[in-house]
Amino acid sequence: MSRSDASSDECRGAAPEVAPVTPGRRLSRRAGLLLGVAALALGAGCASWRPDVAQAAAPAQAAPAPAKTLPPPIVFVHGNGDSAALWTTTLWRFESNGWPRERLHALDLPYPLARDADDKPQPGRTSAQEHMQALSALVEQVIATSGAPQVVLIGNSRGGNAIRHYIANGGGAAKVSHAILGGTPNHGVWSNPGFRPTNEFNGAGPFLTALNNQGGPGIEITPGPQWMTVRSDDNDKFAQPDGLWIGAKGTPTNVTFAGPELRGALNVVLPGIDHRETSYGPQAFAATYRFLTGREPATTQPLAQTPVVLDGKLTGQGLDNDPAKGSFSTNLPLRGATLEVFATDAATGERLGAALLRKTVGEDGRWGPLRTDEKTPLEFVISAPGYATTHIYRSPFARSSDLVHLRAERLADADKDAGAVVTLVRPRGYFGLPRDRIAFDGQNPAPGIPAGVAGVASSKLKLPPGPQRPVAAEFNGERLVGRNWPAGEGHVVLLELMY
Repeated sequence: MSRSDASSDECRGAAPEVAPVTPGRRLSRRAGLLLGVAALALGAGCASWRPDVAQAAAPAQAAPAPAKTLPPPIVFVHGNGDSAALWTTTLWRFESNGWPRERLHALDLPYPLARDADDKPQPGRTSAQEHMQALSALVEQVIATSGAPQVVLIGNSRGGNAIRHYIANGGGAAKVSHAILGGTPNHGVWSNPGFRPTNEFNGAGPFLTALNNQGGPGIEITPGPQWMTVRSDDNDKFAQPDGLWIGAKGTPTNVTFAGPELRGALNVVLPGIDHRETSYGPQAFAATYRFLTGREPATTQPLAQTPVVLDGKLTGQGLDNDPAKGSFSTNLPLRGATLEVFATDAATGERLGAALLRKTVGEDGRWGPLRTDEKTPLEFVISAPGYATTHIYRSPFARSSDLVHLRAERLADADKDAGAVVTLVRPRGYFGLPRDRIAFDGQNPAPGIPAGVAGVASSKLKLPPGPQRPVAAEFNGERLVGRNWPAGEGHVVLLELMY
């Protein structure tokens, strides 16, 4: 379902500014009350905790603050087929507004794809129940280690399904203060009892029917937590009236643009954003921050940090990461894989000297730490049996992160005749035309991106054989430059956007 980045305010009694909400772009009375409660619940922190100044005010050697004076822990839940790494820039935004890093946690589901039929076991896939159990275990761990009585849950797409299921059926109602769902298909990607009837994303299937009728018809939220949804106006590929994005063009989905909304929640509409940007974009962060604190964030862009320390996990594809058992994405550690990291020239993509790091990973797949800075582009090179030598080019990391998860790729049979295969990818959002400015190796717009709803997150070039040269891409101001490593020698190249 899915695969993703304003001055400090004093505490004040005036109602905080909010994004447009439905219905009719107006706050309902209940939504207004919810927002007021949000401001009291965490905005009461104006008396005990100010996120924009808390860290700066703390003495350098001060003892840990009592849990009640700290912001609540947040647990982030990624979408279908994705990983915890997609939350990197969101965590940076929270950190840049004073949220302690140790209070920010992200679930990394080992097998992140949903089953085709939720009631039938499927190797390498996770049921809705298994997803919920993984979330429950992480919440218990966070509560135990933080000392906080409750957590905030923030989910993108399918991650919101797990959040709703946990709160309704997994004992989470008393353990969650706020639930924030970005682009979650709360009424389905389609709603048709005759088409894949037990799929988790079928609004007419048993899973979503139960969640949308909790104790009575049309009761869509579980009492206890405060609820907010974030959706696009009409640019979410999985909230469309036509079945184009599920391979059924011309067939009604019986779902509307408002499908991600929940009756009884604060429903925020952000015009123009795409499916992933409902969670990973700066506008979604601002709406989330307002909901949690009752005021505007000091910034919606990550603040640069020096030094930058990076770490993460190497992952692979297929059941148990076995090349003979499928090509679907996993978040399992790729034991025995080797990673090299190089600093690169921002203009040419060429390596600047010897590797900054070279490591063969163990059972946990962790490859760091790597100490760098906030100005240097990097090339990550993964080597593992059964995989292509995978070159991943990244723009500079503004801040430290231990979520730099990197997946080894395989060279598709259809691409083996190319001189080089270079793919531009945007994990935290989609490409949309004419909304975005996307140039790739001199082509503007980049190839393979249709006009209309933003629904494609990659653009691939099959280049002819030739000497090594720069391959540049630019997306809305973010520029990446890689090199055309030869496919004939088993190389694939990814230019991975940060935002």
